[in-house]
Amino acid sequence: MATIKSLNKWANAHTYYPLDLLRVALGVFLFMKGVDFMSNHQQMAEIIKPFQNLPGGMLIMHYVAPAHFVGGFLLVIGLLTRWAVFAQLPILIGAVLANFLGVMNTSNLVLATITLLVCIFFLFYGSGKHSADYYLKMQK
Repeated sequence: MATIKSLNKWANAHTYYPLDLLRVALGVFLFMKGVDFMSNHQQMAEIIKPFQNLPGGMLIMHYVAPAHFVGGFLLVIGLLTRWAVFAQLPILIGAVLANFLGVMNTSNLVLATITLLVCIFFLFYGSGKHSADYYLKMQK
């Protein structure tokens, strides 16, 4: 718990608007991917095809879209940022692996890798000073 508090103090002391803009952009991107996956089941099934034979393959399909949808919204407003990012990590690792297990799509691989790296950054950085987390913390 002390580690998280020290990370929050560091992040609040070193907050910048471009990082907040990056968090919001990541949230909007994940939200839109969630909406896209909800509206286009065929594309979702094609992406998850390499993982179909694994136990819980259908569970993966029902986890990805809502996790992107809700996690993206939480990232945009900066609420529970680390938890939202933590929920995205298995999906993004799977997205990177899907390119090696299935058909290699370079643009999807680059997009998934960049998104994974940005999510890992926000896992450590947190939501920053301009977020709902900081606002709620200051209300106490």
